[in-house]
Amino acid sequence: MYETVKNLHSYWAYLVLLILIIAVVNALLKVFGDKAYEAKDFRISLFTLIVSHIQLLIGLLLYFVSPRFELWGEMGGEVMKNAVARLYLVEHPLVNIIAIAFITIGYSKHKKKLTSKAKLKPIAIFYTLALVLFLSRIPWSAWLGN
Repeated sequence: MYETVKNLHSYWAYLVLLILIIAVVNALLKVFGDKAYEAKDFRISLFTLIVSHIQLLIGLLLYFVSPRFELWGEMGGEVMKNAVARLYLVEHPLVNIIAIAFITIGYSKHKKKLTSKAKLKPIAIFYTLALVLFLSRIPWSAWLGN
């Protein structure tokens, strides 16, 4: 089960990153290009929200079925002194949960706005913050090795 969930989490991350990059670039181009908010923009931002939340659920499942989770019992507070254990058990989950919270906030804020620029601005800001956070906590050496 662990390997299946790990592979699903890893491959789904490609989809999340792709859709998030599309959403960020789309929102930034429209904000800085003074273009109108369209139904396509709504669909892109909604799809980004959905795939990122699915990734969160897969990641939470992976966290608890992972053999690394047992390190909490074995190492206790020493987890924070071990860079690899800290990345997988603390930094990666926490920062990515914050990133998904940013996506959720951006999506929620944009729905309350009435004008195009006002709708696109929260998506551009919060989705960009989420992208930066995601990119900062991906375990690149393990991920690219898959």
